[in-house]
Amino acid sequence: MTSVLVVEDDPAIRASLIELLAGHQMVVRSSPDGFGALREVAQWQPDAVVLDLGLPDLDGADALKMIRGLSQVPVLVATARDDDAEIIKLLNAGADDYLVKPFSGGQLLARLTAVLRRCAGPARTLAAGGGAPGMHHEPLVLGELRIDPLARTVHLAGREIGLTRREFDLLSFLALNADRVVSKRQLLAEVWRQTYVDEQTVDVHLSCLRRKLGERAARPRFLHTVRGVGVKLVSPR
Repeated sequence: MTSVLVVEDDPAIRASLIELLAGHQMVVRSSPDGFGALREVAQWQPDAVVLDLGLPDLDGADALKMIRGLSQVPVLVATARDDDAEIIKLLNAGADDYLVKPFSGGQLLARLTAVLRRCAGPARTLAAGGGAPGMHHEPLVLGELRIDPLARTVHLAGREIGLTRREFDLLSFLALNADRVVSKRQLLAEVWRQTYVDEQTVDVHLSCLRRKLGERAARPRFLHTVRGVGVKLVSPR
């Protein structure tokens, strides 16, 4: 059964969320504050976290950063804050989706299910001709770069590179489309499964990937930017 941690300081809202999720065959635990949530993430290791931002001990944005220091568990932010800059900031900080209060139970379940689906499987790829994405299971090898979708590991010249879940999905998708230019909108749609997120999110993750691959945008080895079009992963000759 899917396990979900609800982090919400309002007792009435917390109780309704627990009832909703438990009623859909999910195992639910809750915390009214940020530090309690961190303990649950570390010890219980839930499949997903529903995180409010207005917590009594920690701002939810700080709690998110601390959760990301412990785990790559999918995090759905559920809050009354609806500022566009705040949403972009949280998505860049590691949130997987964002839901503004008030919302219906059906909307929460749909968003949570989508987040769990995106985070559960290996990387997706564009089918031939630009059709629906498919799944890939075999290791991908581009020169000294080896990506294993099932083990979710990346090795460069035999050395494992530590990537976040999103960085891994991004690199895998580009590898599956090696030597093809992929636009940022495609990446948002296929990797993030969202099109309303600012394209700066892609730039941030590409910058982190370049650093971990030991290259710079000015002197790329694997990740090549095609100005005004997108980015492609090139197998070094």
